[in-house]
Amino acid sequence: MSIRFTAKARRGMVALTVAAGLAVGVTSCGGGGDEGKKPESSAPASKSSGSAPSAQEGQSDVPLAELKGPDGLLFQLTSAERDSGGFVTVNGDLKNDGNETLTIPAALSGNETEIIRNGRSFGGATLVDSKGKKRYYVLRDTDGRPLTTTGITSVKSGETVPVFLQFPAPPADTTEVSFQLPMFATATITISG
Repeated sequence: MSIRFTAKARRGMVALTVAAGLAVGVTSCGGGGDEGKKPESSAPASKSSGSAPSAQEGQSDVPLAELKGPDGLLFQLTSAERDSGGFVTVNGDLKNDGNETLTIPAALSGNETEIIRNGRSFGGATLVDSKGKKRYYVLRDTDGRPLTTTGITSVKSGETVPVFLQFPAPPADTTEVSFQLPMFATATITISG
């Protein structure tokens, strides 16, 4: 009887995780039909088989943090929002401030075999709660794919590509965490919501 209960509980957790991932995906991908009105879109770079969020509406122009990376790559974190499902979604823009097209380093995907197997991503990112002494890794779906923007292989000079990452939420009383991405500087960000 306890094995049956455990199996049912696991199926329920998997279904909940998938449903939450799909809900975030639908919310992130809904553009509202303004596609023709975007003056400078970076869609050609992210159309390749990757996923990317829509324009980040209602967010301030001042980023939460700017992380400098290799060869002129700049990652601007624009929001970190806690949702009721127990997740934190971090949105940002990856910009190439260099003079040439840059190949996205494979190190950004991290070194976990399951994530690497699913192609280029930002799966190597972590949130660190120094108060609670915990590190939170990018969430994965039931097939092991990271819940983050995937498929970006290069960024042209001056181009900006929108990026999202989803993590388990730290305790509600934790509002400041460190955002870490391989090969980039670390930044302290504030979680809203």
